[in-house]
Amino acid sequence: MFNCRWRLIIVGMLLTSLSAASTNCRAAVFTSLFDGTSLNGWVEVGGHPGPDGGYIAKDGILECPAGCWDNLFTKQQYSDFIFKFDFRLTPGANNGVGLRAPLQGDSAYMGMECQILDNTALEYKNLLPGQYMGSLYKIAPAKRGALNPVGTWNHEIITAIGRHVTVVLNHKTIVDTDLNNVSDVETLAEHPGMLRPTGHIGFLGHEPGEVDFKNISVKELSKPTPDNRAPHGFTALFNGRNLNGWQGLVGDPISRAAMAPQALSAALKAATQDEFKHWYVKGGVITYKNPPTQNLCTVRTYANFELQLDWKLSQHGDSGIYLRGYPQVQIWNNPLGSGGLYNNVHNNSNPMVVADKPVGEWNHYDILMIGDNVTVYLNNKLVTWNVPLGNYWKRGVPVLPSGQIELQYDQPYAFFKNIYIREIP
Repeated sequence: MFNCRWRLIIVGMLLTSLSAASTNCRAAVFTSLFDGTSLNGWVEVGGHPGPDGGYIAKDGILECPAGCWDNLFTKQQYSDFIFKFDFRLTPGANNGVGLRAPLQGDSAYMGMECQILDNTALEYKNLLPGQYMGSLYKIAPAKRGALNPVGTWNHEIITAIGRHVTVVLNHKTIVDTDLNNVSDVETLAEHPGMLRPTGHIGFLGHEPGEVDFKNISVKELSKPTPDNRAPHGFTALFNGRNLNGWQGLVGDPISRAAMAPQALSAALKAATQDEFKHWYVKGGVITYKNPPTQNLCTVRTYANFELQLDWKLSQHGDSGIYLRGYPQVQIWNNPLGSGGLYNNVHNNSNPMVVADKPVGEWNHYDILMIGDNVTVYLNNKLVTWNVPLGNYWKRGVPVLPSGQIELQYDQPYAFFKNIYIREIP
């Protein structure tokens, strides 16, 4: 009886394993995005379809007619994926693949564009390296020589896993790049879309020539990630267990710089002891409770960086993120919305759009600071784009080139987790 029982248990375990493997296999297969006869599952935007109309689905081919400037996006959004398709160019044709793009705005900048182009056309002979076939437009140039002759079919595979993007054209890898390695100031400022973790996939119409597509499919690779575990290229500022790496606030950047080292050390020790009574860790979350106290600050200082964090507030909450010790990327329950540079006087202080989630839900910030300029995504929506942060402590003077990051709070409760930073050379 004992042996029979264990046989049944082992058989059950094997069946469970096989079922799990089968489920994983099903999840890993490619899904067709084009039925060959309609635009079901797609949305066309732009309002500039060209003389022959917008995108046409017929006989297994998706046609972007000559002169069509419209974009055709998947209705569904994707984060990590493998996207594969076949395409055929006419002479001088120009198109693109939008990656993690929003439906509105220029996908080459608000998302990313993988260029589709007739490299042999004379009108394109003097383009920048990042504008030729297969390049992530003006971000990562592609190797040339893999494109088949005009009028014949090409096969392309684009893989995006986190910040790692590869492009394979006709079985040759022409792009293999880590977006975290992009440090050119101008590129970072012009292409906020490269920070987006998710978005639509689409075809981006440009004149003059017709471009045909077929065999369009995608494989989703996204998977949940545990809290407080930094993604590739980032360092966790909060370990989920305690406040190691954090300290209390003493003065402001100007007054701290004027203090003698011994006096500053003593003041920091006293401030940290006091503030840890109000800032504490519970359930993998940094929590703040009244009464009002000073900011919670990183021990280290940072210059140029990308900062990610999740936050939520209680009712009537009011908070903010100080960058290099300067206020602040705003967090609050206000009709204006969060993500603006609240203390700015001469530059924009309000967000471009309201992107906050309801009170009590987690919000996600992705903040890029290069020089004095700040770009902010809130819940994957661009709310502040390349706006100079004003010097609150000394108006008219540029902010210091480096400084601490601070969590600020004024009202009843605030919660923070998943705090990651990527330093940019």
